Amino acid sequence: MTDPTEPSATPAFLNHDRPPVPHLTVPRGVQPFHLERKPVRGRLVRLGPLADALLTRHENPEPVTALLGQALALTAGLAAALKFQGSFSLQAKGDGPISMLLADCTDSGALRGYARAEAVPEGAADAAALLGKGYLAFTCDQGPEMERYQGIVAIDGASLAEMTGHYFDTSEQLASRVWLFAARMAAGWRASALILERVAGAGGIGPELDEAAQQDAWETALVLAGTITEAEMLDDTLLPERLLHRLFHAEGLALDRPRALSYGCRCSRSRLASVLAGFGTDDLDHMAEDGVITMTCEFCNVGFRFQRDEVQAASGRG
Repeated sequence: MTDPTEPSATPAFLNHDRPPVPHLTVPRGVQPFHLERKPVRGRLVRLGPLADALLTRHENPEPVTALLGQALALTAGLAAALKFQGSFSLQAKGDGPISMLLADCTDSGALRGYARAEAVPEGAADAAALLGKGYLAFTCDQGPEMERYQGIVAIDGASLAEMTGHYFDTSEQLASRVWLFAARMAAGWRASALILERVAGAGGIGPELDEAAQQDAWETALVLAGTITEAEMLDDTLLPERLLHRLFHAEGLALDRPRALSYGCRCSRSRLASVLAGFGTDDLDHMAEDGVITMTCEFCNVGFRFQRDEVQAASGRG
């Protein structure tokens, strides 16, 4: 089997082989649920070993890796609530040590992300210190034939969960609350998210509740969810349904169909070749070292090698 990262006889624009990255799927990465006869629905996200596979592609300081893990879990959970074909992404861009934080998830559950970080000062552990001032954007991209939806809000809050809450508060969406966790455990990095949303009435299930009863049910769900601990959320041995049962068994918990998540970097030799084709001769010459141009995917950190003379011929410049 040939290595798609190395120059080969196959023209670069035809080579769609996947680079040597993990083929990993978590069958029950997202567990949707609702509370019967109450205006509450939610999703529990457990990345399991997928978190370690995604987060260890780059050597970042622990606070940076933890924040990226939270972003990945959050993105997977938000994407699971949408009906779309394409990708849903979270992007945070600020003037702090992390100049760019990006996570995206496709409609099939393929997940990827990266953080571009400079020197991280000692003690800069929360999201506010790492990101600084800037913006948080949520984007649903369904391809060139469909209009792209994007919501943008200024970064506001100490944690990514608080920043997301600020986005929900300033948008026209229903009341929502998120809890995010990511840490290095004995088996490697783990990341998880719990997302609650208040829906209209009883969500179409059972008799409608009056406003006071709806508000009481929502506040009760928030209090119960707030008892969750990091240890519980990141424990591989604690099954999602068992964890949710601990929280909401007295509130009419009903589990919906789970969703799989997978290692989802979508880079290929053909994609990077099309990027190189947009550069001029001088730029290509500057990129080349000993006649070879190496393009590294920001997500999976895999380097693809291209012969300089082949790129020149493909680009039509010389």
